[in-house]
Amino acid sequence: MSVGIVETGKTVSAISEGVGNPVFIVGSATGKDGIHGATFASGDLHDDSHEDLPAVQVGDPFQEKLLLEATLEVIATGGVVGMQDMGAAGIICSTAEMSAKGEVGMRIDLEKVPTRQKDMKTWELLLSESQERMLLVAEKGKEEIVQSVFEKWDLPCAVIGEVTDDGLLNFYMHGNLEASIPAYELVLGGGAPQYERAYKEPKYFEQINKYNPASITVPENLKEIAEKIIQLPTIASKRWIYHQYDSMVGTGNTSTNAPTAATVVKVKGTPKGIAITTDCNSRYVYADPYKGTMMAVAEAARNIVCCGGKPLGVTNCLNFGNPYDPEVYYQFVHAIKGMGEACRKFDTPVTGGNVSFYNQNPDGPVFPTPTIGMVGLLDDINNKMTLHFKEAGDVIFVLGEITNDMASSQYLSQIQQINHSPAPHFNLNDEFALQEKTTELIANKLVRSVQDVSEGGLFISLCESGFTNELGFSISTNYAIRKDAFLFGEGQSRIIVSVNIDLVKDFEKMLNGFPAEKIGIVTSGEVKIDGDYWGNIEIWKEKYDTALENYLSKEEAGAALSSL
Repeated sequence: MSVGIVETGKTVSAISEGVGNPVFIVGSATGKDGIHGATFASGDLHDDSHEDLPAVQVGDPFQEKLLLEATLEVIATGGVVGMQDMGAAGIICSTAEMSAKGEVGMRIDLEKVPTRQKDMKTWELLLSESQERMLLVAEKGKEEIVQSVFEKWDLPCAVIGEVTDDGLLNFYMHGNLEASIPAYELVLGGGAPQYERAYKEPKYFEQINKYNPASITVPENLKEIAEKIIQLPTIASKRWIYHQYDSMVGTGNTSTNAPTAATVVKVKGTPKGIAITTDCNSRYVYADPYKGTMMAVAEAARNIVCCGGKPLGVTNCLNFGNPYDPEVYYQFVHAIKGMGEACRKFDTPVTGGNVSFYNQNPDGPVFPTPTIGMVGLLDDINNKMTLHFKEAGDVIFVLGEITNDMASSQYLSQIQQINHSPAPHFNLNDEFALQEKTTELIANKLVRSVQDVSEGGLFISLCESGFTNELGFSISTNYAIRKDAFLFGEGQSRIIVSVNIDLVKDFEKMLNGFPAEKIGIVTSGEVKIDGDYWGNIEIWKEKYDTALENYLSKEEAGAALSSL
């Protein structure tokens, strides 16, 4: 997810307005790459998919950077009426969407479009998905101002048409009308067809319903299991990736050296901060599309609350298999319903998003993955709450109910090799109450660190809280709960907080009966579970930090050997 910050009143909409205003295409020249890219994305992958290579767009990051800078500069001139980037279906899509929003039409002369190849056909010009391009509507009379900006940045810029009042998209080639269609007919919510597809409960639910946790023996080697879990690629640190570029560029990121549950970025010139997070656990959604998607929204909101922010809004990226498969469409329908209910509960409107179907190959579809991107607001970034332990002797509490639940956990899947189980424990009202209580505790400065419990369970979240200052923890498990479920279960709606020992009474008073459990204390480095020494936090940090690099090195070595 990409998030930008813009001053109020300085935005430009993707709406076409003003009859007679010129229509520009700016950025890279149009080529044959990406033609039928949207069509390619709307089909299953198969052995012959490599033959569709021309449908794949060719990106140029440097050209994109030039276009971004030129775009900001041309907006500052005040000559831009509306602007939209060109994505799927290229010119035909951007002209239709901008025109429909403004309830206008456009006349487009396709021979004026700058091209990479000679003699491109009309349909190729309309459907090309060449990257780094924008459609721009400018005020009539300010054409030279717009052109001078893009000339400065050495980017193609051409007037290819004008805004009309008839609501039609008329595409000409050397004076010949090649296509004419009402813009309204091509957009969502307009005349574009809407389908109601059949769906049915997936057959694999039968296996989920057979899940019996009582049949699983609690292992004795829990320390060895913890070592495996903390090094799983989905859990281990991704620092090997983000340390290869400057994550502090722009000096706005405040979370690199002082980690927070959601990334916090400064809004320069103000005391405010923006909290940013993306979340989805596809295993939960696979087990229960409705509840699993609610969990994705809830975790995103929880991450923002844990850093001291207030959730504001959502975008999404919905990744599913073939919608013509009734079982896949069942997943999609129930995921949308779950997302809607959770977003209403947290008062986080969905501002936009993306749907990606046909993510499957002959072996079957991907796990349903409705990724939630959420932003939140910190009124004063100085009140940002971090996730790391601050001092040995601080008392560790878990807010929320610790349940005897290991369903759909990494532990169950990767260690016990059980891939069909229900979604973890989750109650939307309990989650909302947890976030309200956490916000209250942070505002009253009664907690020193706040970290949510998510993938990998309580043990992993405790380790992550200890890494920054190399502080460990000594905890006692609850003997009413299975030890493996206590440490590695992924039951939702839990948050780990550390409290100064002198503030414990005030902390407990503010809980006012809210479910919470004191589980231990912060140590100077040693990790202890029920009195058993599990090593120093430095050892766990090394495993966590190096696991991904080690894993990828093995994969690379294996690939090299197989090519011999």
